[in-house]
Amino acid sequence: MEDYLKKMVALQKQGKAVGIYSACTGNRLALEACMRRAVETGTVLLIESTANQVDQYGGYTGMKPADFMEMCRSLAAKAGLDEDRMILGGDHLGPLTFAKYDEDKAMSESSELIRQYVLAGFTKIHIDTSMKVASDDPDTRLSDEIISRRGAMLAKVAEEAYAELKKKKPDARHPVYIVGSEVPIPGGSQDKVDTGVQVTKPEDFKATVAAFEKAFADNGLQEAWNYVIGVVVQPGVEEKDAGCTEYVREKATELMASIKDYPNLVFEGHSTDYQTGEKLRELVEDGVGILKVGPGITLAMREGLFALAYAEKEAYADAPDKQSRFMEILDETMKADPKYYSKHYYGTESEIAYKRKFSFSDRCRYYMQQPEVEKAQDKLFENFKDGVPLGLLSQFFPIQYKKVRLGKLKNDPKELVMDWVGEGCLDAYLYGADQTELG
Repeated sequence: MEDYLKKMVALQKQGKAVGIYSACTGNRLALEACMRRAVETGTVLLIESTANQVDQYGGYTGMKPADFMEMCRSLAAKAGLDEDRMILGGDHLGPLTFAKYDEDKAMSESSELIRQYVLAGFTKIHIDTSMKVASDDPDTRLSDEIISRRGAMLAKVAEEAYAELKKKKPDARHPVYIVGSEVPIPGGSQDKVDTGVQVTKPEDFKATVAAFEKAFADNGLQEAWNYVIGVVVQPGVEEKDAGCTEYVREKATELMASIKDYPNLVFEGHSTDYQTGEKLRELVEDGVGILKVGPGITLAMREGLFALAYAEKEAYADAPDKQSRFMEILDETMKADPKYYSKHYYGTESEIAYKRKFSFSDRCRYYMQQPEVEKAQDKLFENFKDGVPLGLLSQFFPIQYKKVRLGKLKNDPKELVMDWVGEGCLDAYLYGADQTELG
């Protein structure tokens, strides 16, 4: 099996603008859309689940790492995607969801989290120890030494888990690691006022690398350091409620130049959602080898589902009892349990109601797996099992309408939504992270 991530790094170091986007979602429909596009374009697909989506207790998706791996394999087989061209990773693995504990407990839980990911066969591990735990001084910035020491502890657990896995599966691929302390907050900004984004200073990036390399050495992990392929930095991008902070390469010139000093490292860019294809291309040209996207994918999926729901209101105007009420049920489900959006949406009651549906932060992704929402989605698809009437298809799915007319797309509700995800999000990433030379 070819190690596409290491090959990508090698191509970057040859001065070639080659990257790979990372689909950070646990939603089955969104993942299937990503897989379908990968098959259509002959590209490699990197999928990552975050620590709050999937952990040893099930996360908010109800899946443990082994469950997520099995789901992805099943979906890949259904989509016709060769498993060798699918990479699975774990994102923000560390004390993220265990920060309420003191260091010993938080790191013990984090260790089990990492262990389960590696044992399940995940081969890209983002070690994130940038957040404070309960025993840390709330008024003092975490030092690079503390962050890297904790990171090395987790890397050691990952190495031990890989050795255990290799005994069962001799051909198991060694995981690669991503480190770094300039990590945008998972799930997007929670600030009521947009305070802007600060580009990582080159000296801070270099200090982070030095601290991690020393911590690895101090823990006897010199060999493991060879598998560190990327560092998370802030190049000046962020997804947020109103859209995104766009990449301005002039502001990141010094940072991007600094990656050239490291022959085996690329930058990993988080929160690149809603950047244009051209901006994503600039990021890859400047040294960001991995482009992370999460809400951008599920928002496109939500747009497609809403378009179908609007079409349904017209198609079943005389039979409201047969309508799925997908949008209404999703909103009711969110209001019944606001914990996933209350810290992200501010404003009047009507403004928050608008954001529940249309915010670029896309907090409704946390509710898509709820049984009542899935049931409504199934009914929505069932109501159009014979296709969307062409007049409504042209109105609500204009791009897909043209493809249907040309015989390039089936007039099927699920197919329409998945193609919307491709057109609305994935194609920009496939353009930005040009894989022509990746194979």
